Amino acid sequence: MSDTTLVLFCKRPALGFGKQRLAADLGEQAAFEIAVGLLACALEDLEHWPGPVVIAPHSDTEITWAASLLRRSVSIVPQSEGNLGERIETIDRLLRSKGVSQLLVIGSDAPELNARILAQAVEMLTDHDAVFAAAEDGGVSLMANRKPWPELKPMPWSTPQLGVSLQLLCERAGQSVGWSAPCSDVDRLDDLERVGNSLRMDPRPARQSLLAIINRWQSNEYGQTSK
Repeated sequence: MSDTTLVLFCKRPALGFGKQRLAADLGEQAAFEIAVGLLACALEDLEHWPGPVVIAPHSDTEITWAASLLRRSVSIVPQSEGNLGERIETIDRLLRSKGVSQLLVIGSDAPELNARILAQAVEMLTDHDAVFAAAEDGGVSLMANRKPWPELKPMPWSTPQLGVSLQLLCERAGQSVGWSAPCSDVDRLDDLERVGNSLRMDPRPARQSLLAIINRWQSNEYGQTSK
């Protein structure tokens, strides 16, 4: 794994921005606190990664913020303009131009990711050009590759067709595709219940902090519903 660069795509949590489906159900403050907790979980994974780490903040205005997030040495590469596919492609090209050969890209909304899933994805790169982890909604929660991506811009980002479309895209480009253990992300109120259940047995500190946030806001929501 030390030969694979772990790349985190993220944005600075802010009240009223991001996680709008959660905000619609629980309110903006809850969505903000959950976003902070989710980011902490991703940073926990980066902190323990045995290889190089890159944080890709949403824009160059977040470089200083991103550089302050971890105690370990990291590279900060801000995202470009364009949809998510274009941004992933741009960073992939930039890192490869600097000698990086294998990348593993994650976001900040999949707290069920763990060292086992990440290690499995890297191991699968031995026999596959691209590796994905399926999310419950049809998307993906990680993207790993040992060859440059085909053009990602046309992919149906944020839709249930994304996972299948990515596989077809890579295969049409002559790249072999593997799937690591599935790992869903957090977008909706229903996701919080699933994540809460899975994190109860997860001793990692950031995961336990996120669980406490989820439990508090779920209790508030259920209490309001019962009144």
